[in-house]
Amino acid sequence: MTAQQVHVRRDDLTSAELAEIEQGPLADGAVRLEIESFSVTSNNVTYAVVGEMVGYWNFFPAPDGWGIVPMWGHASVVESKCPEIAVGERVYGFLPMATHLDVIPGRISAGGFMDLAEHRQPMSPIYNQYARLAADPEHDPAHEGERMIFGPLFKTGFLIEYFMRINDWFGAESVILTSASSKTAMGLACVAKHNSPAIRSIGLTSAGNVDFVKGTGLYDEVLAYGDVGTLKQVPSVSVDFAGNAALLRQFHAHLAQNLAYSCLVGVTHIDERGGGLGGGTDLPGPRPTLFFAPDHAVALFKQLGPQEAGRQMAASWQAFLDSAAGSITIERRQGLDAARKVFAEMVGGQVDPARGIVIEP
Repeated sequence: MTAQQVHVRRDDLTSAELAEIEQGPLADGAVRLEIESFSVTSNNVTYAVVGEMVGYWNFFPAPDGWGIVPMWGHASVVESKCPEIAVGERVYGFLPMATHLDVIPGRISAGGFMDLAEHRQPMSPIYNQYARLAADPEHDPAHEGERMIFGPLFKTGFLIEYFMRINDWFGAESVILTSASSKTAMGLACVAKHNSPAIRSIGLTSAGNVDFVKGTGLYDEVLAYGDVGTLKQVPSVSVDFAGNAALLRQFHAHLAQNLAYSCLVGVTHIDERGGGLGGGTDLPGPRPTLFFAPDHAVALFKQLGPQEAGRQMAASWQAFLDSAAGSITIERRQGLDAARKVFAEMVGGQVDPARGIVIEP
């Protein structure tokens, strides 16, 4: 039996090819998952861009020089040598851009399990968790597409807002979000709107996306990148999802000492990132600091406890669905070759933010 995978060149993310992989016998204690669906977003591009630095290439091994980009999606059990996991069960979690994945379930509960595959243990446990949909409180059959497209990105936005809020927003009056049309920025803006209403949210986006971003209703103000010089001189924090070094330098220089904290999250403008993710070390104002969501997720669960953290996240997720999920049209595409093509479009910044792409391998 063979499986298909999409292999992406690590040194040229626009180069990807389909590969046929022979599936060997399933190991004792393991489970074979058939991947049903996953979303392709700018978040997946970030995984690839920082893959060497953060270790995203290590989750799903590929031949030298190539990598398999991680995705978030749904899968069903087609073979099981784990007595506690039955064939036919459905799960949600971190998946390869592929048709199949073998996992070794451990720490099994009614709600989920961890993949204990040896090569995955050095990475954050957040990515090794799989939710068992039959007992997953976050699962809503009517919103599986939204969960794949927005869910992981929304949680990052939730964690950023929580981090800023417990630090009193570093004394800021406003938060400036680059790549405001991105799903993570929208999630952050929504959570801030509900949990930190005194903080003014300002979205920066390309001129062509201004109307879309305004239409979400999530931001107090929306500016095109060319209008950065009109930002008001008030104490502010920035959250940079774009990774555009020139843009980062521009608003650092404009706000200077009025910029209280500079947070780096994603990389949607990969051809313009230059000087590393922070665009160099000689920027006016605070030194940009990389936000690594898994570490903040672990801290959140330690501070609040799993039950309260889950409750707060679920409440914010529902509020987000109510206010923002209708801003995109979900498009479903068939086959892994479609995934390969969409990923290349994402790398090139060619996907309309009003479209959410779901692949069904």
